[in-house]
Amino acid sequence: MRNFSELDEREILALAIANEEEDGRIYTDLAEGLREDYPTTAGILRSMAEEESEHRRELITLFQEKFGEHIPLIRRQDVRGFLSRKPIWQLRPLRVDAARTLMQSMEMETERFYSRAASRSQDASIRKLLGDLAMAESGHEHKLDQMIDEKITDDERSSEADAARRNLVLRYIQPGLAGLMDGSVSTLAPLFASAFATGSSWQAFIVGISASLGAGISMAFAEALSDNGSLTGRGSPIIRGVVCGLMTTLGGLGHSLPFLIPNFHLALAIAIGVVVVELGVISWVRWKYMDTPPVSAALQVAFGGALVFATGVLIGSS
Repeated sequence: MRNFSELDEREILALAIANEEEDGRIYTDLAEGLREDYPTTAGILRSMAEEESEHRRELITLFQEKFGEHIPLIRRQDVRGFLSRKPIWQLRPLRVDAARTLMQSMEMETERFYSRAASRSQDASIRKLLGDLAMAESGHEHKLDQMIDEKITDDERSSEADAARRNLVLRYIQPGLAGLMDGSVSTLAPLFASAFATGSSWQAFIVGISASLGAGISMAFAEALSDNGSLTGRGSPIIRGVVCGLMTTLGGLGHSLPFLIPNFHLALAIAIGVVVVELGVISWVRWKYMDTPPVSAALQVAFGGALVFATGVLIGSS
């Protein structure tokens, strides 16, 4: 990598051209990624890409006048001081707020680049164009906010919020809730069966921890292999599998950890209390994100948990 101060005017213009080309592609990629769920924001991004294309044409015209037809390939990653950004394809699924934040940071960085480049240039025409572009990029950030305020109506904002909520539910809440329910409920029977059968906190803990980890691994693979998200819009299967597996494990660990307490009866009482809290959390998530009536959510979860708990107690006491 080279320092920015080491670049001559020819190299600065070549870098500016490459930057505008890359920024235009980033805006286009963002627009495509948001097109289905956030069409208004995607339209704003496409207009920003068109402006970057116009800047690129102005820079190329000036480069041809000053230095000829060959434009050396100098990129951001070749020069110290630029931010390192992940490719857009690595950021999917895209979030509209993250896309807007990225747009603002890009405009700020580009404005600083043009300001520094203009201050170093000795050629009047190059200095003028770079200064004009710095002013344009400086106004882009305010223009971006203005475009968002003007073009995105209240109904469209509501629609985008609904789309963001739907994506959150599909990609994180649903697999996480499925894992939490499985971990919290399915491990009750083996844990409490072992507790009542042996009367030993340690034995109950061993059974609980093994059931939790086993269920977590199983649910992670089951969720990841259920679909690849290309048609359902549920996002990356790996992320869903990790979320589901972790929540399954946490659901089982919650009422297994109290059995680390040597006093069996105290551990049992705390574990039962933890189970009640876990079932309450599950009921709240179902009400908050799955549109399940609160009373119905509580009764369904409590009934299922009570059945599994009773099964474990009956088997352990027999």
